Amino acid sequence: MKIIFLGTGGSFPTKKRGLISIAIRRKGEVLLFDCGEGTQRQMTWTEISPMKIDAVFLTHFHGDHFLGLPGLIQTMSLMDRERELKIFGPLGTETKISSLLKIPCYNSNFEISIDELSPGDEINREEYEIKTVETNHSVSGLAYSIIEEERPGKFYPKKAERLGIKPGPDYSRLQEGESIELENGKKVNPNQVIGPSRPGRKITYSGDTRPSKKISKLAENSDVLIHEGTFSNELEEEAEKASHCTAKKAAEIAKEAKVEKLILVHPSPRYPNLSKLEKEAQKIFSNSIYAEDLMDIKVELKD
Repeated sequence: MKIIFLGTGGSFPTKKRGLISIAIRRKGEVLLFDCGEGTQRQMTWTEISPMKIDAVFLTHFHGDHFLGLPGLIQTMSLMDRERELKIFGPLGTETKISSLLKIPCYNSNFEISIDELSPGDEINREEYEIKTVETNHSVSGLAYSIIEEERPGKFYPKKAERLGIKPGPDYSRLQEGESIELENGKKVNPNQVIGPSRPGRKITYSGDTRPSKKISKLAENSDVLIHEGTFSNELEEEAEKASHCTAKKAAEIAKEAKVEKLILVHPSPRYPNLSKLEKEAQKIFSNSIYAEDLMDIKVELKD
């Protein structure tokens, strides 16, 4: 699983930062979370192609989070995309996106399905689910968490050998959860040679929000929490008025949720250098960084 930060800024683009757009690649699938202006251009610098995107998840309808979508869809059409594109978002998504896609003068030659989600809705996909909660922002919005299914426990060949099990079909049957019977009539259960179930990976993305207990709960034990950190701590009052979050407050959420890594995004354009904000976060939660455009990180499975 890899996270590719196509754009990381908020409000409007700067020389160093495009607007927020995050691609998550899992096996052969690509999910796009938010689609700020310029997203498709950022893709040209990465391994992500518009044709590879399976689904788009929008957090809310402030322009810096979705205005890249019409151009991206036009490019998909020009590249003769045929397979369906799924778009998910908060209530109102169908009306807003359908209207937006009627403005450009082009005909898409592929199906676009639009699904509206209420806070608390879950999307079941192959080997993982996506959970949602409402954000605490100036407009209605959603935070998302990708949660993989638990994986079978680790198989221990040496334990199997000590029990007299030979490599071959019996190994497979045990790994699939079946008990086997040896030639001497002795029964071997899977838990004798297989460890406990292992967790899958979990990535949570806040969208724009004030500090929120709901997001903290959603993010519990995430491998990665991607959280907005729009302002420095000295502008907490302004952050509150704008329904945004400071780097410090985001770090407090990461600490409370016991995540492994906090990646901050969506800084205000007033900050050309983010070292001060990053240090504010690291004082609370040491494993905190601000994402940079085109940065990518791998999220590894745990044994």
